[in-house]
Amino acid sequence: MNEHLNLNHKLLVTIVKKGVASKIVTASKAAGAEGGTIIYGKGTGIHEMKTFFGITVEHDKEMIITLMPTEKMEQIIQAIEKAGKLSTPGNGIGFVIDVQRIAGIAHLLKAQS
Repeated sequence: MNEHLNLNHKLLVTIVKKGVASKIVTASKAAGAEGGTIIYGKGTGIHEMKTFFGITVEHDKEMIITLMPTEKMEQIIQAIEKAGKLSTPGNGIGFVIDVQRIAGIAHLLKAQS
């Protein structure tokens, strides 16, 4: 039962302006990630809300979710921070979530054995 518990991977979630996701995926792969999944959405944060003739306009966003090995986490985060210019307010955010259990990546899990 415990063979499916995960101790070796983290989930990186990055939310950026429309058109930046491909740079994030390229940078994360160059830093050691296997890839990423891009999801499209609308931003509603303080930097996204703009008005145009009194009408609020929400800006399109791209969210990239990347499953990454824990040992490559810091280099991948540094790469996406640089690629997405995340140290500049309003450019996006990246954060890491603990992953409790994984299914569907048997090829990666076997490589670690």
